[in-house]
Amino acid sequence: MRVIIDFVMNHTSDQHPWFQESRKDPDGPYGDFYVWADDDKGYPDARIIFVDTEASNWTYDPVRGQYYFHRFFSHQPDLNYENPRVQEEILAALRFWLDLGIDGFRLDAVPYLYAAEGTNCENLPASHAFLKRVRKEIDTQYPDTVLLAEANQWPEDVV
Repeated sequence: MRVIIDFVMNHTSDQHPWFQESRKDPDGPYGDFYVWADDDKGYPDARIIFVDTEASNWTYDPVRGQYYFHRFFSHQPDLNYENPRVQEEILAALRFWLDLGIDGFRLDAVPYLYAAEGTNCENLPASHAFLKRVRKEIDTQYPDTVLLAEANQWPEDVV
């Protein structure tokens, strides 16, 4: 038997220490760990996934005085994968669990890692490139690791 765990790649809780630090100090080490903007007009073609509970993919944060982007619920702010430090932290978290002896991961919310103006912000080439990097780095250090990425779109929309 092999043990795999769910690993959410796209976002954290709004209670996560990274997000709390990002809110308080835009110029600090976690200031750009999330996608922030002065208004809620960015990425207008990104569909709202939970239309029954969310009116927008943006939520205003009164502490920071800016809006943060979230593809899911407002309490799940999206990580900023344009920041290389975010990428490194995600890889470090994967290694942490592998060092504890798990056999792999179901990678959750991977179609939404990157956002780009003029797109629907799903299945972007940058997301695929990062997943290839994850696969390569994990294979190098942890052979035979299981990685199952969520694929919740039609095949023609993924390729």
